[in-house]
Amino acid sequence: MELNQLAANRSGSKSELISNKAAWTKLGTDVGSLREDIGKATTKLKDGQTGLGSNAGCLTAAAQKEIHGSWVTYVERVSGRCEEFSGLLVKAGTDQVRTDQSVEAEIARLGVTYADTPTVGGQDDKGR
Repeated sequence: MELNQLAANRSGSKSELISNKAAWTKLGTDVGSLREDIGKATTKLKDGQTGLGSNAGCLTAAAQKEIHGSWVTYVERVSGRCEEFSGLLVKAGTDQVRTDQSVEAEIARLGVTYADTPTVGGQDDKGR
């Protein structure tokens, strides 16, 4: 499997495969912004519990109070997943760039270490 090019039977240009730090960062930021919406949902979930009063005489209120804790836990865990996934996506872009830069640096280092030696002989054509 080659990840750096299109499959032979697929049409299109290689430009469809461009991946860069900005794209990964935007994706990570977008996933991270889901946490704001989740935070708003958590607030509404908690606000919905206020004023329920006692459970006496209202089975729906009693049921809602019973499951409230599990929903808060669930929403908080989804928020945590978004946060971690966001970080991983941003890191993927950073590591991708870092990898490219380190490869370029290694190639440049090889060019210096194994530079061609100056040509020996044949430069002086004055009869020697």
